[in-house]
Amino acid sequence: MRINGAQAIIECLKKENVNLVFGYPGGAVLTLYDALYQNKFPHILTKHEQGAIHAADGYARSSGKVGVCFATSGPGAANLITGIATANIDSIPIVCITGQVATHLIGKDSFQEADVCGITAPVTKHNYLIKKVSDLPRVFKEAFHIASTGRPGPVVIDIAKDVFEAEIDFEYPTEVNLRGYKLQKDGNTDDIDTLIEAVKTAEKPVLFVGGGVISSNTSAYIKQLTEITGIPVVESLMGRGSIPCDQLESLGMVGMHGTYTANMAVMECDLLIALGARFDDRVTGKVSEFAPNAKIAHFDIDSAEINKNVHVDYPVVGDLRWSLPLFTAKLSIIGAQLKDQYKPWRDYIFEMKHFNPLLYRDDENLIMPENIITNISNICDENTIVVTDVGQHQMWAAQYYNLQKSRKFITSGGLGTMGFGLPAAIGAKLANPDKKVVLFTGDGSIMMNCQEFATVADYNLDIKVVVLNNHMLGMVAQWQRMFYNHHYSHSVLRGKTDLVKLAQAMGVNGYRIDNKTTFNEQLANYINSDGACLIDILIPDEENVFPMVPAGGRLDQMVLEAEQ
Repeated sequence: MRINGAQAIIECLKKENVNLVFGYPGGAVLTLYDALYQNKFPHILTKHEQGAIHAADGYARSSGKVGVCFATSGPGAANLITGIATANIDSIPIVCITGQVATHLIGKDSFQEADVCGITAPVTKHNYLIKKVSDLPRVFKEAFHIASTGRPGPVVIDIAKDVFEAEIDFEYPTEVNLRGYKLQKDGNTDDIDTLIEAVKTAEKPVLFVGGGVISSNTSAYIKQLTEITGIPVVESLMGRGSIPCDQLESLGMVGMHGTYTANMAVMECDLLIALGARFDDRVTGKVSEFAPNAKIAHFDIDSAEINKNVHVDYPVVGDLRWSLPLFTAKLSIIGAQLKDQYKPWRDYIFEMKHFNPLLYRDDENLIMPENIITNISNICDENTIVVTDVGQHQMWAAQYYNLQKSRKFITSGGLGTMGFGLPAAIGAKLANPDKKVVLFTGDGSIMMNCQEFATVADYNLDIKVVVLNNHMLGMVAQWQRMFYNHHYSHSVLRGKTDLVKLAQAMGVNGYRIDNKTTFNEQLANYINSDGACLIDILIPDEENVFPMVPAGGRLDQMVLEAEQ
């Protein structure tokens, strides 16, 4: 089949079972967009390239598929960088297809030229610059393979303008052979056997679940492990939803804004078993005093993560889809014995959990942010997909939303990207059209990519956008209160923007809730209404997210709400 390069790209996407792309056209990719037109290939036109990459990210996180986005050369490709970095640090599979100036113009500072491979090299799993049309099929096969296998991540394919127009006898490869990229899904069984011996002698074990469990679709084994052994579970932000939040063994999120019980369990345990987690600084606090009484086991697909941030006593390198089933099966043989062995520890931890729940102050006149999260959690079913932006609302959602399933909590973890939420919610809704999608955001974050309200309206996407509006950059202001003597330097947002009118101007219904008396009824009506809407809820200006471990502090040195 003899076709041009642009048409070949469409055929490559079809071969990879891609059924939707996000993007924004421009001069260098006009031939590609013409191929989209001729093939009637599904494409979502966002209002900014950053919206496209975050939407592809939300699509990937919620579906487990590879997200795909298009952008033109120069500024178009450069506008993807924040989204690529976001996906990279959270290990999200995305393929970004960008246009480049024609081959003979590369390196001449041509109009809309940028060194995309050079710019994206630090924040991608891999990238390509294609100057020959004959390379297209091989590169696409490799790119999707790299993005979706091993530790997932974003791959950029930068394509010279003349490649889109050149002709090729198209044939798609059936195999990938990449020197230096050899996947070893199965690890060393002896490593698991060694850990089993440590489990047998432990008295105070804890499971620490990270985002790798979500991305590998192995959360069912977490539930099995708790049923077999009774070991309590703490989660990272990216691991939320790996176990039902209301299950007895679930101690909640660990780290800077973790629960009292989760943090104390880590500090007091004698064996910490980390599953698909990378020991981020927001989890560990003061690394030298993290889990001071524990031997640490670390299951991870990426050997580079072992001993990177904390010393590991029992490394288990390999795909969790290999290691977790095997680990669970081996523990099932001695599960009853272990449950009896751990009973004093369980009783102690569960009593601590009972007497130290997450609490927040209530006020008869003010709408409290925690109450908003709790109410929406009660209104929505277990299949609702919760998306967040970044800030205080993100932490409140992670703490108080009663998650029951994996891939139902979509958030920017490692990079902490404000503006992620709205386009990510678009991607999640398009990946899951039959599920309710609720976005929690702040009055700061929503402005970062507010243009995507127009995308929501244009495609009639039923997304509920809940703004926790405290007229501040909430988390910035909290740190300024706690560590900078209440010096609110450029963190107060008492401007003239009306978020309700902003949403309405772009075709999305907007509502405001500022009355505690009618709050419950209004919120339920808006969440259960048909179609997209923004719900602007006024909350107190100076509320803090507690518990909180100050940066670099020990996990047991938490600032609790009672100490405000």
